[in-house]
Amino acid sequence: MKTTEIYEYLERISNLLRTDIRKGGISLGLQPVQLEALNYLYRCNRYSNSPVAVAEFLGLTKGTVSQTLAVLENSGLIEKHPDQKDRRVVHLELTDAGRRVVAECIPPKVLRQAAGELSGMDQEALLQALTAMLTALQHANRLRSFGVCKNCRHHALRADGSRHCRLTGEDLSELDSGKICREHDSPPTVPSTGG
Repeated sequence: MKTTEIYEYLERISNLLRTDIRKGGISLGLQPVQLEALNYLYRCNRYSNSPVAVAEFLGLTKGTVSQTLAVLENSGLIEKHPDQKDRRVVHLELTDAGRRVVAECIPPKVLRQAAGELSGMDQEALLQALTAMLTALQHANRLRSFGVCKNCRHHALRADGSRHCRLTGEDLSELDSGKICREHDSPPTVPSTGG
């Protein structure tokens, strides 16, 4: 196994990306964790935009995330809204300023440049390998997958083209189905027939 080499490459790539993100964040007065929280909230759906989901996605304590969210709210980058059905639940939404920060900083410029130097075939192969690695790590750590809604076993596409979540019983918009969800559950794999 090439575990050590895989780790070394992933660690070095992560460090280079964090350095570039840090530069962008510092210029805006934000720490990397604050940018990561903004990016998550930009990418998640309406079932996944709570403080608890942010903590789970980032793998941080609720206290750390609470401080991070307070900074973002005080900076006018996010807003808190109570849930319409359960007032104990708070939803976090990016403001226009928060969306501009994400668009400016993520993905980092260094990644955009480096990915642009890869062929389309290499980009696709890399994406498939990274997806498989992430899935394996999540399973090994027994973590939620936070996958894209339309790739979930609960996502249903009706004959008329409308979308529905079988878990929540609610209709989904096209926008909802393209975002990541805390409740994501991978569809069962179909065994190969070996044809």
